[in-house]
Amino acid sequence: MKLKMKKLAGLGLVAAMSLSTLAGCGNSGNAAGDTSAKESKKQSDVKIGVLVQDVSGEEALGFRAYYEDYIADQYGVTFTYTDELTDAASEKSAIEKFASQGYQGVISFSSNDRALQIETCESNQIYYAVAAGMLDDDQYEQYKGNEYFLGQVGPSMETEYQAGVDMGKFFADKGIKTVAMYGAFIPNPMHVYRVAGVLSGLGLSYDGSTDEAEVVGKIFADQGVDPSKVSGDIEMVAYLQGYGDTTTDEINAAIQAAPDAFISVGMATTFFTQQLNAAGIEFSDIDSFTKSNGEAITSGKLVYLAGKYSSSVGPAFALIMNAINGNVVRDADGNAVSISQNYQVATDEATFDEFYKTDNGDNPIYNKETLDKIIGDSVTCDDITKLVESK
Repeated sequence: MKLKMKKLAGLGLVAAMSLSTLAGCGNSGNAAGDTSAKESKKQSDVKIGVLVQDVSGEEALGFRAYYEDYIADQYGVTFTYTDELTDAASEKSAIEKFASQGYQGVISFSSNDRALQIETCESNQIYYAVAAGMLDDDQYEQYKGNEYFLGQVGPSMETEYQAGVDMGKFFADKGIKTVAMYGAFIPNPMHVYRVAGVLSGLGLSYDGSTDEAEVVGKIFADQGVDPSKVSGDIEMVAYLQGYGDTTTDEINAAIQAAPDAFISVGMATTFFTQQLNAAGIEFSDIDSFTKSNGEAITSGKLVYLAGKYSSSVGPAFALIMNAINGNVVRDADGNAVSISQNYQVATDEATFDEFYKTDNGDNPIYNKETLDKIIGDSVTCDDITKLVESK
């Protein structure tokens, strides 16, 4: 099975982008081949590079729209997005090119090798923050004192695991007997932890184990889930992951198995909504509160969505802006900031609208008025933590 994501044709908004002076990186607001940066109403010298693996998912597009369409305008910042980064080497190259072009900061959504990302930022003296995710515990301990690693704001691995548990339990409580699962992009750690959580929530064991650490370790070792190793009262009739040449056959086979539910730990709403709706199979996903996902939950078969606000990446931007302006925020021990964010869950149109309508348009949850509370010369880690935990 191919694990490398195949770029989707026809999505002009997320088409491959290039810069003649910044090979391998896209530019804020550009379509394919456009080499001009998006102009902000209020110009500044702040330029931030954004590392991405996912260039087409609903969640990724929501984050991008928030940065490019709202933050860039409100703060006069230039955001330059990379193309799809498929390995550590491409991440390193992108950072080096950002640095050579005078970029002051890097925000990372890409997780091929975050340790190397930090080291490359240090070598090039460019600030670095992780948005919508976290390093694993060992990596954070190793790099938390690095002067260019500002911090991470996103769901912790334990939060990812619990999101999977809650999603699996939702379907177990519905009394399903069979399930198909999409493991997204394992070995991405957050997807591994989500899958392990789903198995727990469904009351299933993996290779004889139910302990979180053991199941996570075995999924990492297998680089996926082997359905023959899954046991319990609910039968796993199909499993697939990644996106590539074999995906069409795999999703068709999963649908033909007629599962009571299709559980995804990411990007099913991007790849499979049409097929699952047509087949009448209820499904779930961990993604974001976007218009397309709203349509899937209102008139389709999406019955469970654990998501993040599109503006939830605002605090990571605040860390970068503070550092550029001379206030490198550290925790009480002098280390990089580490703040976990939770997921919100929608199971119907009403709960979806509650989250979606409050985070879109000209007044997102992390609007300028809110971010200004955590951008400034006297802002502390406690200030940022309290704000994030209140949302």
